[in-house]
Amino acid sequence: MKQYQLDNSPIIYYVSGRKHEEWTLFLHAAFVDHRMFRTQMESFSDKYNVLAVDIIGHGKSINTKKGDSVDKMSAWIYDIMKAEKIGKIHMVGVSLGAVLAQDFANHYPDMVKSLACFGAYDINHFDMEMQKENSASQARMMLKALISVKWFAKANKKISAYTVQAQNDFYDMNVQFQKKSFMCLASLNRMVNVCQTGQRAYPLLIGCGKFDIPMELEAIKMWKDREPQCKVVLFENAGHCVNMDAPHIFNAAMEEFWTKGS
Repeated sequence: MKQYQLDNSPIIYYVSGRKHEEWTLFLHAAFVDHRMFRTQMESFSDKYNVLAVDIIGHGKSINTKKGDSVDKMSAWIYDIMKAEKIGKIHMVGVSLGAVLAQDFANHYPDMVKSLACFGAYDINHFDMEMQKENSASQARMMLKALISVKWFAKANKKISAYTVQAQNDFYDMNVQFQKKSFMCLASLNRMVNVCQTGQRAYPLLIGCGKFDIPMELEAIKMWKDREPQCKVVLFENAGHCVNMDAPHIFNAAMEEFWTKGS
């Protein structure tokens, strides 16, 4: 994967190559970076042009200026796609990445070839009571981070991954997250419950690990009830970051979705 950055953009992005017909974009979870998709980038680069980014405040996308925030990610991704001459793309997001993938689909639906969201909720219909519970949980975790990033990362890895290997890999990335980058996430709620879901012109896949938190399992069920035509995958022996816990099963599910679901 080669590293790139556009002028007037803080986003560092990575491209595996440009020789294939179809493109895939991977958007990572909060507090880690594009490397959480290492197995996917290695697996799919022989069939797809793989694009990955470091979300604002994560990885190498940390040289920000005043006003740079996560709610601008869709516009920055749009600029990257235009620069790379990408018309449509398969979008894959996990957790925070799935929120951003949905936001991009809300703003630029004609550029989405397929949408796959894991460990997330429907940002256009997020239940307010669930939102309160989610906000309270996030506040408790942030308090740990403000005291010690290592303490935060140690607790976060158990929430974010199920297998020991995935937990260790998550921790190694999370511990590099900088406290100042929390400011970049302050505008996250600006993407929630602001758009209405129209008729999707692309296939939708949603899912999570069976060992994810109960709220996430309920969120997937509610989403499926609202959009019965979407496909759902629940991953065995996986928690929140399903692509890290069960990479081979995850990769097989994505390949099937891309070839048969779209």
